[in-house]
Amino acid sequence: MDVDPKQYEQIKINNKDSHNIILSYLIHGCYKDTVESLVASAGLKVSATQLEDMEKRKRILQLALKGNALDAIHLTEQMSPDLLENNKDLLFDLMSLHFVELICSRKSTEAIDFAKDKLTPFGKVQKYVEKLEEFLALLAYNEPEKSPVFHLLSLEYRQHIVDNLNRAIIAHESMASYSELERIIQQATAVRQCLSEELGKDVLLPFSLKDFLKRI
Repeated sequence: MDVDPKQYEQIKINNKDSHNIILSYLIHGCYKDTVESLVASAGLKVSATQLEDMEKRKRILQLALKGNALDAIHLTEQMSPDLLENNKDLLFDLMSLHFVELICSRKSTEAIDFAKDKLTPFGKVQKYVEKLEEFLALLAYNEPEKSPVFHLLSLEYRQHIVDNLNRAIIAHESMASYSELERIIQQATAVRQCLSEELGKDVLLPFSLKDFLKRI
């Protein structure tokens, strides 16, 4: 059973804690203008370096999301040297975004050349073989968006890679890869799942933040 909101709504929350949780989320999301407004109104502190890095990171993420993966790679290497060199999975994903962009632009010859030069070397490692096969399969279709691997062309797939890139850059800057708000949601979800397993599936439904907020 869910806890009656009356049992916890009297618990006092420190405003500073709330502000810091929100600030963490905004910094992770590169919401620079909102960060500056919150800092000014709540008396928080954010360094000029943090604001500058936020702008750089936002630029990188926007480039990757728009399909300009090579430019995103170049700026990432400038901002976070050795990051991609030490994270081959992320480098492969970014390279694959450029390949997909060439496919979508119907530049098959360029896509083939790029795959031979930049992607096929990853095939020396077994874990990349299946992914490579999926991407190269796109070349076989005149309408790749109707192929069995059409999901590789989706905005959701691109956003997933961009989110991973964002967390990797943040971690490289010695910050937590997830914001405090995300960690709170993750912890709440994990606790609910544990309770559900202990008390029985019929007692507690899978935790949904959306449904929870509707009830309070």
